[in-house]
Amino acid sequence: MRIISGSHKGKRLTAPKNLPVRPTTDFAKEGLFNILRNQYDFSEIKVLDLFSGTGNISFEFASRGVPSITSVDAHFGCVKYIHQISEELNFPIDVVKSDVLKFLEKNKARYDIIFADPPYSLEVEDFKRIVELTFRNGLLAEDGLLIIEHPKHTDLSSIKNYSENRKYGGSVFSFFENK
Repeated sequence: MRIISGSHKGKRLTAPKNLPVRPTTDFAKEGLFNILRNQYDFSEIKVLDLFSGTGNISFEFASRGVPSITSVDAHFGCVKYIHQISEELNFPIDVVKSDVLKFLEKNKARYDIIFADPPYSLEVEDFKRIVELTFRNGLLAEDGLLIIEHPKHTDLSSIKNYSENRKYGGSVFSFFENK
């Protein structure tokens, strides 16, 4: 995995092999950040990274100057790795070990971007639950985006607050916003 842009552009990171992860591909990540770069001033936003795994997305946001990032994952090894890299690179990432749905139920902070990359085997009902908790608990800022990465055979377009999706190989990013 590598950081594509920003202060640590080109930096290669090697996560431990025993982590239960499927990192977002560089191709998909580059497409996503091209979209976001045109909508947000990264130096002024707050980001929540759910199912953060290796921290791939959090590290990309941090390298691009986002001052406040919260990464949530339930796996101890993932949390430990993200914390270690954040310290080494002096990234402003608050790492939380928690079940994502429980975190969304209890959290009261607001974010400009919430990125969720759950396991591709997740049931559609669980994807709906992520969206429902995000909007019911007011976790998105007024012009905020919830972005869910999922496999191309999963269709989230019928979920409330859906706005669009973008496909990158076998991955899809579905976007949800306040309407």
